[in-house]
Amino acid sequence: MRSTLYRRRGSDPEREPLLAAIPASGLNTTFRNVRQEGKGTMAEVGVSQVELVETREDNARKLPQYIAALSATLGALAAGTMLGWSAPVMVKILDKNSTDYDFEVTQAQGDWISSIINLGAAFICFPIGLIMDRIGRKLTMLLLVLPFTLGWLLVTFGTSVGMLIAGRFIIGVAGGSFCVTAPAYTSEIAQDSIRGTLGSYFQLMITVGILFSYVVGSYTSVFIFNILCTLIPIIFGVVFFFMPESPNYLVVNGRSDEAREALYRLRGRAYDVDQELNALKYKAEVAKANPVSYIAALTKKTAIKALIICYCLMVFQQLSGINAVIFNASQIFDDAGATIPAEISTIIIGVIQVVATFSSSLVVDRLGRRILLLLSALVVCICTTALGVYFFLQQTHGPDASIVQAISWLPLVSLSVLIIAFSVGLGPIPWMMAGDLCKIDIKAFVSSTAGTLNWLLAFTVTSTFNSLNNAIGAGQVFWIFSGIMLVGFIFIFFVIPETKGKSVDEIQILLGGEPETQTPVEVKK
Repeated sequence: MRSTLYRRRGSDPEREPLLAAIPASGLNTTFRNVRQEGKGTMAEVGVSQVELVETREDNARKLPQYIAALSATLGALAAGTMLGWSAPVMVKILDKNSTDYDFEVTQAQGDWISSIINLGAAFICFPIGLIMDRIGRKLTMLLLVLPFTLGWLLVTFGTSVGMLIAGRFIIGVAGGSFCVTAPAYTSEIAQDSIRGTLGSYFQLMITVGILFSYVVGSYTSVFIFNILCTLIPIIFGVVFFFMPESPNYLVVNGRSDEAREALYRLRGRAYDVDQELNALKYKAEVAKANPVSYIAALTKKTAIKALIICYCLMVFQQLSGINAVIFNASQIFDDAGATIPAEISTIIIGVIQVVATFSSSLVVDRLGRRILLLLSALVVCICTTALGVYFFLQQTHGPDASIVQAISWLPLVSLSVLIIAFSVGLGPIPWMMAGDLCKIDIKAFVSSTAGTLNWLLAFTVTSTFNSLNNAIGAGQVFWIFSGIMLVGFIFIFFVIPETKGKSVDEIQILLGGEPETQTPVEVKK
């Protein structure tokens, strides 16, 4: 049997034998045209060695992929409870008459207990990328059950402030790890047609976890709430144990038979896995025979652009003002004349986040990432401007001034619309972009370092907002956020490509990579 394969023109002839090692069955000698966005021309991209994307006659089952993605994001649910824990708990344990712990907690200590998770997450994000490349996505996430459980046990049975801080730090380590591993795993198990939807489940489960904390934490004792939070990662471990490993990771590590079985479990037995498997094998063989140093891989034009996009999106996400809005939620409700208890107002915010993020998961593969990011940045910019105007007038004229009373509806409307806009774009999409934009050789590095940047920014914003607010005023702070969102809108419009439904190879073209010119090589079998 003879199969025509192609090598890049000008490549080292000594490396041609690698093609002979690739199974000829299922190889498809074709050329596909990929439109380069913004250039108006068609570039021929040779993918004759195999279709580098999923089978075009798509008879794959989607349900197993949804189940695997949701199972993986149960870890994100645990991370969400970590983020939402402070809102209902700190009010209780800062009370002088609190009996939830056998020791007192001061306001300064409470600030550390609340924010230390950000440092824990930032601490682990980079090394966890290396770990998941070494031992696999699945095993890495299963092992995270241990620090999650240990951290919650320290928080539950803590006998000092130090134990609470240590427990929250360890929980932050586990939660930050999931913020890297879960999106990477989801992007690698999903077909291109549903990759965006599955990728958005990570942020969706984060918001569900936050809402869980708001509701359960407000109406149970701290001890019962902590026990329930401890059970969530354990449940994740039991469920995720039965999910397959990433086929991409298995092929890269020479475990093709396991990769085939994983594809069958994810796509169904009716799906012809040979085409997709051969594509993964080809990429792995080419990467192995043409070794590129880590520095060289990261300094490619496409890699640099992917890095810039991922990092900037994390900056825009954290500097959007979302945390400032949530911190001021109770005050905003009060200013709007809403006679709603603080715990109810936080639950309302949680519900809005969940509903908006779920809506985003339904449309992200239809409308695309780019349009949702643009819409999100623009609306958040408008809402933070409006909030800035309200708080500036309140600070200048006093809360009882007629001009302030006339627009008392403005903060509540701005708050609700801002949370919706953030949840459909800037909330979920930055976490999935590393999976969309990066090849596997740099995906772990980009996602982990972007995660580190995100958590460090989160810590900075949460720890400095109150002092910044006191120094220059709430109105001016919101205008700063508005200006940043305007810059973000311009950046998204001119720099970020649409990745909806595109394979990694097509996306590299959109990032400015050159299509490979192919020369045929006859391989006999």
